Amino acid sequence: MTKNYYLHKKTSIVGNILDWESIFWRKAETARIDNFHPQSTGHHPSCSAKLQYDAENIYLLFKTDDKYIRSIYTLYNSKVNEDSCVEWFVKTPQAKGYYNLEINAGGTLHVNYIVDPERDKNGKRKDIRSIPENHASQIKIYSSLPRIIDPEIVKNITWFLAMIIPFEFFNLFTSLGKISSSVWQGNLYKCGDKTSHPHWASWNPVDELNFHQPKHFGKFIFMDD
Repeated sequence: MTKNYYLHKKTSIVGNILDWESIFWRKAETARIDNFHPQSTGHHPSCSAKLQYDAENIYLLFKTDDKYIRSIYTLYNSKVNEDSCVEWFVKTPQAKGYYNLEINAGGTLHVNYIVDPERDKNGKRKDIRSIPENHASQIKIYSSLPRIIDPEIVKNITWFLAMIIPFEFFNLFTSLGKISSSVWQGNLYKCGDKTSHPHWASWNPVDELNFHQPKHFGKFIFMDD
């Protein structure tokens, strides 16, 4: 069953963007990332997300009640999925491909534009297009945790990660029309591939251990408040 998430227009310019209960997020709905793949270990962190928008940006906040947290990758487009990681895969209207926004707990970003996620005989995705780091740098990322976490944090803590994504970012490979009332597609994920307790969770269920499945994307609907 495909899920829907309704993005409302941001109504406040005050408040802490990393504060889940802040007035900044007062109209945002909660998306629960709680569909864990059976290959996950018994560690099932509670993870949720909130999204909203205004005339220029999308705002995204993750809240994770977690344990066994690590963050060692600091370079753009490094293997952040191996760390404690949150992700938003998103496909804009009429686009051929989707953007895989992946961010580890320390705030390092991995993102490409993927038209065909299937892999060839050499294990490479058939149509993946790089996004220059200077273009991706317009995305602002805020984390409540240090950039590097090594060794792991083995006690229970709650951490937050926020992003401000300008609509201009999506114009590298796609052309956006009117935002209000538009319908985008995508999914939200939580993972930790190479942590001591690997796990893989999604907002909209997937049928195999593979997040690159546009057929299982839900809908992100921009409300014309």
